Amino acid sequence: MEQQKTTNHNAALATIISVFFFWGFVAASNGVLIPMLKNHFKLNQFQSQLVDYAFYFAYFVGSLIYFFWSKALGDPFNKYGMKKGLVLGLLISAFGAMLFVPAVSMNQYIFFLVGLFVIAFGFSLLQIVANPFVINLGDPAKGSFRLNLAGSINSLGTSLGPVIFGFALFGSPKSAAVTNIGIEAVKLPFIILSVVLVGVALFLAYSKLPSPKNEEVKESSMGALKYPQLVLGMLAIFIYVGVEVTIGSNMGALLEKPEIKGIDHTQIAKYISLYWGSLMIGRWTGALSVFNLSSSTKMILKILIPFVAFGVVLFFNQLREGAVDDLYIYAIWIIVFIIANFMGNEKPARTLMIFGLAATVMMLIGLFTTGDVALYSFMSGGLFCSVMWPCIFNLAIAGLGKYTTQGSSLLVMMILGGAIIPPLQGKLADLPSIGIHQSYWIAVVCFLFLAWYGYRVKGLLQKQGIDYDQGTGSGH
Repeated sequence: MEQQKTTNHNAALATIISVFFFWGFVAASNGVLIPMLKNHFKLNQFQSQLVDYAFYFAYFVGSLIYFFWSKALGDPFNKYGMKKGLVLGLLISAFGAMLFVPAVSMNQYIFFLVGLFVIAFGFSLLQIVANPFVINLGDPAKGSFRLNLAGSINSLGTSLGPVIFGFALFGSPKSAAVTNIGIEAVKLPFIILSVVLVGVALFLAYSKLPSPKNEEVKESSMGALKYPQLVLGMLAIFIYVGVEVTIGSNMGALLEKPEIKGIDHTQIAKYISLYWGSLMIGRWTGALSVFNLSSSTKMILKILIPFVAFGVVLFFNQLREGAVDDLYIYAIWIIVFIIANFMGNEKPARTLMIFGLAATVMMLIGLFTTGDVALYSFMSGGLFCSVMWPCIFNLAIAGLGKYTTQGSSLLVMMILGGAIIPPLQGKLADLPSIGIHQSYWIAVVCFLFLAWYGYRVKGLLQKQGIDYDQGTGSGH
């Protein structure tokens, strides 16, 4: 009987972790969807970035509703059960995916945005529920290992999403040249996504799962906001999510420029995949810190794991593309990341500052060069973004005590940055005096702030007598 229960929990854990894959898959696939919709509806760059606005604004709305509901009536997922929260989130996202069918028939851009909003609204509920559920689904002492595993699967989804979505839309470049791809091609991938999400929801609904509960602390005041590390951390999360998303989402337009690659939207999937794969490279490397490894073993793995993850990205892209030789040179930027990672020494404030400065330098190189050097320098922003989320999160909630849960909710709301910064870059790109290439100055400003936050928060926490040298872990 005990073995049966363990098996059920393992099956449930695998299913819940698959949810992390799906929201990474869809978020990264937006990088392929954006230039296709831009081409079909003849959008300018700002209008095309409304895809990200719709997607990430839904996360904000979902988190905001949850925050105020919890304050007024108590945590709804404690009252009704986390499993019901997961099932509800999956069904909402499945409904959003199915909305792409009428969106294609109506041939109106706004309906695609509505579909993406509904998908992401469901994902926001999953984000709120799935993280604590994974921690509590089994031995609590191994909760962080399970969450890091889930984060790694999320990163795998962000790497494979553009490859699989690109194949579904445009087929394989190996077999034939792709010319006119109609908007009808969008239907099938989202129908399949909807069916899969419903299947996962049904499996969870009929699974025997434990009923973990969050420990509630009722606070009528917004006491968390009196901590400067949190207030600045909210801005840092806003900027971090925004810069992570905007680099990838505007990359399709960048790749079309003759001075970069001069390719059209049907040929960009492998580059978008490698950008999001860069986050996987960093997060797999960051996940090593949760294992009890000897210093020599950890040092070796910190060098090997980035190239193993790079190999995974190349392998899946080669299945579709046939030739990925032009991506090999990216190994140079991975070496730079490895050096910066050793310099960070698993200290979140130091890592955030070094990664922010390194990313700033890479963005400047991208701005003042062309071709592959510019492209891969911009793309390396994903490497340096990879472990920023846990660094910022840990530093922002350090010392909050009874306000930790409140602070965490406020930080999750700041995913809103993914809705604001990409359209802002799109607006800059539409200005004739700036253009898409020079619009990446916005990434320079973002990374400089993140580096400054890493420097500033160290002093703030020292003044409060708080230990800020916590592990960096893996990504969100």
